[in-house]
Amino acid sequence: MSDPDRQVWNALLSYLRRNHLPVWRQWFDELEPLGINSGAMLIRARSDVHRDYLRRDCLEAFNDALCTVTSQLLAVRFLGPKDPGPVATTNGTPPAPTEAYSPSQAELASRPDALTINPDYGFENFVVGPNNRLAHAAAVAVSDNPGQAYNPLFIHGDVGLGKTHLLQAICLKIKQARPESVMHYISCDGFINDFMHSVQSGRMGAFRHRFRDVDVLVIDDIHFLAKRDRTQEEFFHTFNTLYQARKQIVLSCDAPPEEIPDLEDRLVSRFNWGLVTKIDAPCYETRVAIVKSKAEIRHMPLPDDVACYIAAQIDSNIRELEGAIIKIQILASVEAREIDLDLARAALGESPQRVGKRPSVDAIINVVTDFYSVKRTDLLGKRRHKSISLPRQVCMYLARKETSHSLEEIGAHFGGRDHTTVMHAVRTIESKAHDDVQFASVVQSLMRSLRDE
Repeated sequence: MSDPDRQVWNALLSYLRRNHLPVWRQWFDELEPLGINSGAMLIRARSDVHRDYLRRDCLEAFNDALCTVTSQLLAVRFLGPKDPGPVATTNGTPPAPTEAYSPSQAELASRPDALTINPDYGFENFVVGPNNRLAHAAAVAVSDNPGQAYNPLFIHGDVGLGKTHLLQAICLKIKQARPESVMHYISCDGFINDFMHSVQSGRMGAFRHRFRDVDVLVIDDIHFLAKRDRTQEEFFHTFNTLYQARKQIVLSCDAPPEEIPDLEDRLVSRFNWGLVTKIDAPCYETRVAIVKSKAEIRHMPLPDDVACYIAAQIDSNIRELEGAIIKIQILASVEAREIDLDLARAALGESPQRVGKRPSVDAIINVVTDFYSVKRTDLLGKRRHKSISLPRQVCMYLARKETSHSLEEIGAHFGGRDHTTVMHAVRTIESKAHDDVQFASVVQSLMRSLRDE
């Protein structure tokens, strides 16, 4: 690549970092620019998965960056490792115009509505915790030995807890280890739409080829089959064909099979043939690790206290954690500031006025000691008896949830305890509230008391 083209590439990357932070990924630095040829900058990705992800999710941002830094109407074209690149110059003759690889119409038609696999969603970026340990282990086993370990693998849980990440991690690992495998990864909505279109156009033979002549079938949000009798009938036969041929089936859902409304009993039975595993909401410690992992993928420096702050503010949904990271990253870029706790608070909408209205740690201690009838000196002292340790942990939990103090600051209020003690307290209270409805009600009542003061 010529020096001018190299300068354009470096300027393009800089522009992306400044103006398209939501799409920026650490692995962009590994892309190989091939130069500008026939009105387009050719960029080679390290795998077909990366190429496809760039084409579908990043093309607009790259085109904007290229046109801006060159002040010309140019386009970006992404290539995979084996896609033909520009023809080399020979004997001083300029290279012939070269088109970047693009899928043929037949290839596109063979996998309509197929979902894009995100290269970030590998097993190496999946944070394992108590909430997802079994699901992760099962997904790894399936990707190591498709069709043999657990078939079908049925993963269920609420929105935003990592089901899609595990499905895509399975796809990525199988593609890497068995590139010859035929895989179809699709949403249930895509399956339904493809089925209806095929019925209307009289092309059911092609539809059945797409879904039954595969080595691995992965379907996200299978609960959308509910109340669709004809589609359930077709999926039943598709399932049987694949299962009898020992082909791997992986499904995700927001509920276990028996709780999917209006799903035929025979499908419920088949979904239970393999392994049904649940993903729960991550605990505080796991959320901190997830925040750090998401920031690292974006090549985003994130202090520990900021990661802990985000994890404490958002306790139910991994997608919301990622959204918070993006907000903080954008605000840091706009204001040309380093990321710190004050910036994180501002990015997540915590104004100084709001901070002022939050309860103090002293107010929390007063509410908890009154409720549990314990002495303040005991609560702040070294006693570890359950009658004291539980109220102390409740205090730390409420201080983390209801104040803007860091873990270290909260620990200092409780006899100079370190931040790991506070983290343990938060995790303990979250776990107990998850398992004990009556205790959860007590914690919520204490929160309301603090907010009403």
